[in-house]
Amino acid sequence: MTTPIRPQAEPSTAYRIFRPIGTRWSDNDVYGHVNNVVYYSWFDTAVNGYLIDSGAIDIHEGPVIGLVIETQCNYFSPLSFPEPVLAGIRVAHVGSSSVRYEVGLFPGRDGEPAAQMTAAKGHFIHVYVDRQTRRPVPLPTRLLTLLETLK
Repeated sequence: MTTPIRPQAEPSTAYRIFRPIGTRWSDNDVYGHVNNVVYYSWFDTAVNGYLIDSGAIDIHEGPVIGLVIETQCNYFSPLSFPEPVLAGIRVAHVGSSSVRYEVGLFPGRDGEPAAQMTAAKGHFIHVYVDRQTRRPVPLPTRLLTLLETLK
């Protein structure tokens, strides 16, 4: 029987781009740190914000939308309000209609992750579908071009 590999924190250099995320008072739980479910929201916020700002996806009028079919997170050290957070983004896999995004969350005290290690890291998989039929479609060219910069 093989021993499972324990997830490890990663340095900021493992990620391609960074997005700032502000924490809110309501993000903290009774233990004084950000509640685990908030991290998943940050993953979505970071990736989708980048895709929208880059013009790779139009969430309101575009014919193609991304639906999350899988998500996962590992926690290494706590984050808490009012500490700013930086989300590092990279792409681990691009399929014909799906993408695996990986996100690392870093304390953003100085607005830069510097040589810090991830406080948490995780992934989610988007399957891109036709807005109307909700059936998988090939990744749009503009999105594919952007994804290449995140590998």
